[in-house]
Amino acid sequence: MYESSTMSEKMLKFVDLGQQTPPKRGVKERKDDFNEIYKEFISPKAKEQSSRCSQCGVPFCQVHCPLSNNIPDWLKLTAEGRLEEAYQLSQSTNNMPEVCGRICPQDRLCEGNCVIEQSGHGTVTIGSVEKFITENAWEQGWVKPIQVKEERSESIGIIGAGPAGLACAEELRKQNFQVTIYDRYDRSGGLLIYGIPNFKLEKYVVQRRTQLLEKSGIKFVHNFEVGKDASLKDLRDRHDAILISTGVYKAREINLPGSDLANIFPAMEFLTASNKKGLGDKVELFDNGTLNAKGKNVVVIGGGDTAMDCVRTAIRQEAKSVKCLYRRDKENMPGSAREVQNAEEEGIEFVWLSSPAKFNGNNKVESVEVNKIMLGEPDDSGRRRPEIIKDSNYIINADLVIKSLGFDPEDLPNLFNEERLKVTKWGTVKIDYETMETSVPGVFAAGDIVRGASLVVWAIKDGRDVSDQIIKYVNSKRKKKVA
Repeated sequence: MYESSTMSEKMLKFVDLGQQTPPKRGVKERKDDFNEIYKEFISPKAKEQSSRCSQCGVPFCQVHCPLSNNIPDWLKLTAEGRLEEAYQLSQSTNNMPEVCGRICPQDRLCEGNCVIEQSGHGTVTIGSVEKFITENAWEQGWVKPIQVKEERSESIGIIGAGPAGLACAEELRKQNFQVTIYDRYDRSGGLLIYGIPNFKLEKYVVQRRTQLLEKSGIKFVHNFEVGKDASLKDLRDRHDAILISTGVYKAREINLPGSDLANIFPAMEFLTASNKKGLGDKVELFDNGTLNAKGKNVVVIGGGDTAMDCVRTAIRQEAKSVKCLYRRDKENMPGSAREVQNAEEEGIEFVWLSSPAKFNGNNKVESVEVNKIMLGEPDDSGRRRPEIIKDSNYIINADLVIKSLGFDPEDLPNLFNEERLKVTKWGTVKIDYETMETSVPGVFAAGDIVRGASLVVWAIKDGRDVSDQIIKYVNSKRKKKVA
């Protein structure tokens, strides 16, 4: 009786309290820098928002979270001011809660499926609370390196220091394994460092996490290319098991007349240049103005979250104009609705139902010829098929065109000098879905290189899942040796 009355005092406040997110910085202010646009929750506001949770019988927020985060319970703990317990519960299922709180498309996952959102009271702002409790935990010193008392003799090699590889490494280290992560870049984090702009995810957040893993005894080998510095077989001989978690980076091409003109770039090239500049690196193509949008008419082609990162980066680089071409309408955009809203606020012009037909110019791109589109009958995916309207073409001026049409896997069997590594017709690595093992014994794969370009939260889940399978595999080998 006492417990239920206490709960009703602390929780179920959604009728009396409205939905509230941390305030955004003003548009003019945030366009002048690359800092995160959302201010931090202060403790009373985080508790207040947490108290709006209805503690429903079937927590759809948790059901629709790829990590099955125990959201209702850590909201309840936050509402009660039990912040260390809230953090411990949050991080027990998520290796990077501070990252997911910032960049997960909560409007499509937990918040979009919140019961009180469906009832018209406005969702609990779960992502903001998740970010708050984790940032508070870092400030209070509750986030500590893994203490390994008795290190196992077995070592695991991980190829790729993105979210899947980092999550797997942490879980393996908790089980006392020696872990070495190999990455082709000079910093760890993958897309978290070089793909996602600072205004969504400041780089100290990622670096702080990777430094914690280093303090936990995980080894990082940077500027290491498998196939060049060592073959996959070499690494397999060096370790008791290998994980491939390289992600997918190869840009999808757009084969149109004029595609070979200068100043047409894939999204990752543009974003990486900007992120490296923000990290203090020398970036020749940015420094000479080629990949700097300042004073230019910029056209971004695509409608996903990467396209939103590109248009919002261009506006911060003081582009003369920024237009986003997308072949469907606003309701059918694959990107986060929240990101589209932020982009619109910042002055990006969306040209809906439009598709590029041709790039014009002498040596450099000068304009894009665009076709108007109408949506026809649904295709195999259930989405209405874009159809070009005859004689509808018109011209948009462009000094810089950024292609954001998605990513495909690289040719890993060729790249890694390992013909036994089987891939699907899409180029993703084939695995046994029960064991997550590839066609090469003792070599596992997880994350985008298996499922195709996806969300960070799914990569973290895959990294956690594959750690269990690697542990089973190594333990099985150990038992056979003993026998």
